Amino acid sequence: MNKFWFLTGTNLKKKLKSKWFLVINIILLVAIVGIINMDSIIKAFGGDFNKTSEIIVLDQTELSYPIFEKNLQYFNDTLGTEYTFDIQKADKSRQEIEEEIKDTDTVMILLEDDETSYIKASIISDSYIDTIYYQLLYQALSSTKTEVAFSLTNIDSEELQKLTSDISVDRILLSEDKNTEEENMEMIMGTVFPTVILPFFILVIFLVQMIGAEINEEKQTRSMEVIISNVSPKAHFFSKVLASNAFVLLQGALLILYAIIALVIRNYLNVESASSITSEISNVWNSLVTSGFADKLTYIIPLTLILMILSFLTYSLVAGILASMTVSMEDYQQIQTPIMMICLAGYYLAIMAGMFEGSTFIRILSYVPFLSCLLSPALLVIGQIGIIDVIISIIVLVVFNFVLVRYGLKVYKIGILNYSTDKMWKKILKAVKSKEV
Repeated sequence: MNKFWFLTGTNLKKKLKSKWFLVINIILLVAIVGIINMDSIIKAFGGDFNKTSEIIVLDQTELSYPIFEKNLQYFNDTLGTEYTFDIQKADKSRQEIEEEIKDTDTVMILLEDDETSYIKASIISDSYIDTIYYQLLYQALSSTKTEVAFSLTNIDSEELQKLTSDISVDRILLSEDKNTEEENMEMIMGTVFPTVILPFFILVIFLVQMIGAEINEEKQTRSMEVIISNVSPKAHFFSKVLASNAFVLLQGALLILYAIIALVIRNYLNVESASSITSEISNVWNSLVTSGFADKLTYIIPLTLILMILSFLTYSLVAGILASMTVSMEDYQQIQTPIMMICLAGYYLAIMAGMFEGSTFIRILSYVPFLSCLLSPALLVIGQIGIIDVIISIIVLVVFNFVLVRYGLKVYKIGILNYSTDKMWKKILKAVKSKEV
């Protein structure tokens, strides 16, 4: 046991003290802070997200300006574009305004009478304007045209209000076990959950590649022979798995820490943006509480963490067993491809879980090792499976890991010092049938 813990500690320290670990984590920290604070960075280099958009309106219809001003602000708020406008009604000629806005970002809106469609509009600027800004102006002008048309047809103000107001929609669910809060929750989790499981997916890929690279490096440099002469293959195998899993879990914790640091920096640099993020988080949390989903987190989070940890163990066991039978990293790259494809399939199935409501097949897949870590939490979140199903997935994972240890250790013992270039699967089958324990 002393040799086992010494070897585990040595493997872990080697990973943590490597320059590669330091460089990668510096890059990750900078990248996460940069992505979360992208708007502040752009502002620091001359960009301005809160730049006031100046608009000069030349209203030759004499009644469209106040309607356009109201509609522009309405669509800006409704679409969430958050532009800041400085709108002025012009009292100059078109030629004078066009001369005035040259070499500026100011936009001129020309509103004219039209016999066939009541009014027509022109959007005039010295240079290009972005697509979102143009669409916002277009929608405001279209709505203005409609209101002006109604007003010119002598419809009274009360009827005009009825015609131009937003439609009132009541959401009614016939199933007694369904409610609109859960429907909204499903929509929220459809966007939040993929973001949450993405780091886990990346860490799984990283874990599989790391174990394979380490074992093949030790075999190619012949240092494996020195190690195995001092410790048993069993101790070497489990120390490699334990150290790699500890390293990956630590890396996951660091990613969470980097995200927290990024949010703290954002709060320090830009109070308004931080308030906006806080407001969005508060809205999501309120939706969780309203739907009753917040109470479910008390068992969803622990079950998900158990599944993830067991799955890290599964992937690392398989990676170690397969790597022991290869003699070069090129060979290992070929055999790890199916593992990566299975993991990728689980990730996409988890993202699209809401599309398979009531599917028995997708429910069965949630019990399958390699897939359950990604699929079961997703189905549990949207209510397609229950706690019992997740517990079954956990039991299946535990049994599968036991089988991997029971038979995989035999393969590892034989393969770790095997430098044969014979077909790998043939070597594995031969090792499994071996009577050596």
